[in-house]
Amino acid sequence: MTQGNNSFTDTQTVPFSAISRPGHEHDDGEGSVQVAAEAIRLGSAKVFAVYGKGGIGKSTTSSNLSVAFSKLGHRVLQIGCDPKHDSTFTLTKCLIPTVIDVLESVNFHPEELRPEDYVFPGYNGVMCVEAGGPPAGTGCGGYVVGQTVKLLKQHHLLEESDVVIFDVLGDVVCGGFAAPLQFAERALIVTANDFDSIFAANRIVAAIEAKSRDYQVRLAGLVANRSAATDQIDKFNAATGMQTLARLPDLDVIRKSRLKKATLFEMEPTPEVLAVQAEYLQLAQRLWDGSTALDASPLKDRDIFDLLGFD
Repeated sequence: MTQGNNSFTDTQTVPFSAISRPGHEHDDGEGSVQVAAEAIRLGSAKVFAVYGKGGIGKSTTSSNLSVAFSKLGHRVLQIGCDPKHDSTFTLTKCLIPTVIDVLESVNFHPEELRPEDYVFPGYNGVMCVEAGGPPAGTGCGGYVVGQTVKLLKQHHLLEESDVVIFDVLGDVVCGGFAAPLQFAERALIVTANDFDSIFAANRIVAAIEAKSRDYQVRLAGLVANRSAATDQIDKFNAATGMQTLARLPDLDVIRKSRLKKATLFEMEPTPEVLAVQAEYLQLAQRLWDGSTALDASPLKDRDIFDLLGFD
């Protein structure tokens, strides 16, 4: 670690005990204290970060979107950024070892790792990585994401991808778990037609607005998940300048697909399943073609409270 500029060198990997301490802060806005991320270019891949309230269906959305991109003929890499490392299990049918697990197994010497130690093939050729996370109460999630991207870059796996999807922990928008925004081209927010998930979406809009001042990331829009209606989402969009990119209904087959450790593209092709598959394919094509960068403005907490609900 270089003391002079508070950043990690290109060749050194350090354990969690060496980070997130006084004297290793990164100025990323007033009041921010976090680890600085390295400036790593992800090549020509289209990079997306998926955010949203905890439990809203980000991993389901990310995995099915990854398959949709692969069905369109693209080489896809999905990176789970949640300590419980379950982003990719419907793709791989198991909980794969995390980057932090394998780094710890070699005493944090990344030169001893091979791609097959932490990258695993999933359904329809989607490449799967789980970054993992620091032990509870220690370390920084941004460090985990940074080390994962560094390994992928060193092993030339990013150059072999057309699409990279970061599936990010809950609605945490602290410096650490906002780290994928430093690599992404577009950010998607998964929400439902209710107060809690829209409130979380508004906070994520604010985080992305802050990151867009220094990085290329821009908002792509919302994915309305488990939503029969979208009246509250529509109110939020009108007030903030957001847009809905796709709407996925609240179908029991989606719950069953998770229990079967399968994506929706592997389920029995009933009319409702085919309709959801088509929605994912349309979303993937829309993102691939180039979604409009939204200039959305988050609301104050009180304004969100006053906006939503029935008259």
